[in-house]
Amino acid sequence: MLALHFSSQLASQHLYYWKNPKEQRAIMIIILMAPIYAVSSFVGVLDLEGGKLFLMLIGLIKECYEALVVAKFLALLYGYANMDVSNNIIPDEVKGREIRHAFPVTLFQPRSDKLNHQTLKLLKYWTWQFVVTRPACSFLTFGLRLLGLYPDWVSWTFTVILNISFYMAMYSLLVFYHVFAKELKPHKPLAKFSCIIGIIFFCFWQGVFIDVLEKSGVIKSHHFWMDVEHVGDAIKNFLICVEMIGFSVFQQYAFHFERYSGDVQTMLQKGKRNE
Repeated sequence: MLALHFSSQLASQHLYYWKNPKEQRAIMIIILMAPIYAVSSFVGVLDLEGGKLFLMLIGLIKECYEALVVAKFLALLYGYANMDVSNNIIPDEVKGREIRHAFPVTLFQPRSDKLNHQTLKLLKYWTWQFVVTRPACSFLTFGLRLLGLYPDWVSWTFTVILNISFYMAMYSLLVFYHVFAKELKPHKPLAKFSCIIGIIFFCFWQGVFIDVLEKSGVIKSHHFWMDVEHVGDAIKNFLICVEMIGFSVFQQYAFHFERYSGDVQTMLQKGKRNE
């Protein structure tokens, strides 16, 4: 309820100061991520065993929404940098900026590169692969579980694939942030990146860590009516419920409406003076 309150409050403020639809549409999708995570996790806490199919469906929707958020966040960054995400045209003033890659990307890319049409397209593809991979893995997992064909080795295969996909998407967004640091500076880029990385990437790796604790026997079940898997799911859902309160509050700063309220407030003040 707290996450819903803070997120809906911020969303209503953006709707009131609806000045830049292209940017604010992306922001609305991003800030709704926290309550979606919170609600889906809260439902998981309430119903650990009853509606397995229902919980799987909620998880599928949440995971597909992650892909949408990453796509919209990339489009938002392109907009801040005065570029169009549908093409790879680079403004002349930023061409040739240095890109420094880190390990393990240096295994297949030079340590130092220059920003050009090709490198920008590569960064975009590294992000977009997650937008495709995440829903694809989620639908396959959902289908295999329905058919009862989801052994541990399949689960861990998807986990490895998603880990690589998550890492490449996060890495490309961070490289984009460093390359366009000057253009992004007025838009609180670090706070916005923290929200995306914290909600999507941290929550994913937190879940993987809890899965490892389950398999290694650190997490145990002390109830005959609840197996270890359900205990692990309960821990994940409870942590996300708590964490989303913090993220929904932090989003008030990261995606504040003040940037879009100037003209509206000026008009309101003029109207009051005329009255």
